[in-house]
Amino acid sequence: MRSADGSLLILGSGTSTGVPMIGCHCPVCRSDDPRNQRSRCSALIRCRGLHILIDTAPDLRFQALREGLHQIDAVLYTHTHADHVHGIDDLRSFNRNQQSIPLYGAPECVAALQRSFPYIFLPADDSGFRPRLRLETVNGPFLIGSVPIIPLPIEHGADPALGYRIGNLAYLTDCNRVPAATSAALAGIRTLVIDALRFVPHPTHFTIPEAIAFARGCGVERTILTHLTHDVDARQHGATLPVGIEFAYDGQILPFALTPS
Repeated sequence: MRSADGSLLILGSGTSTGVPMIGCHCPVCRSDDPRNQRSRCSALIRCRGLHILIDTAPDLRFQALREGLHQIDAVLYTHTHADHVHGIDDLRSFNRNQQSIPLYGAPECVAALQRSFPYIFLPADDSGFRPRLRLETVNGPFLIGSVPIIPLPIEHGADPALGYRIGNLAYLTDCNRVPAATSAALAGIRTLVIDALRFVPHPTHFTIPEAIAFARGCGVERTILTHLTHDVDARQHGATLPVGIEFAYDGQILPFALTPS
């Protein structure tokens, strides 16, 4: 097997409430297993000297301090639900050199960011109290530096979202349906990170059995289940997963190659 060209760091593997959940005293929320300590869902691509963030979770400051992050060169947004966006203001800590950070998203995502955070995207001023960001609309595959990014349209209930493919790894969070064209675009991947909220049905997220079935249909070697609720105990339920399937955890590092081995 060829050496890795880059890696995906799981910054957060939890659902919108995080785990432990406020006010909950269930066994998972009281667990001392670090794999059950799940901040809100986000990830970081490290490749060719670049650090590319996927989503700005509300826990971004905590995640950056935990992982020692000091560089963000770009952000890929999957969609604009609060648990994937509301850490956006913490990006100002990464552009103290006054360089603007590009934010990539689907057209509806870019429009929603402009509406939700007008203080960021108004004409520049000298206040210094907002991040310096620029919006970039995604309409197809593109490059960040020399890193090729393939956007993957997915469905999150009635809402559209984007997953992303980087080489032989794909990241599909917040979805309960994958269109046929996106399934075809996954051909050749070896690692799939995919939404798998819990065991019981949900109207906008894959369940764990549904995510496993989809991954098997893709024929991938390794599947990482993310966006997990407090219904999932890493030790107890992880032991029951099929070979090649595992639960994501905060701090997990997944290598990938940009070209086929």
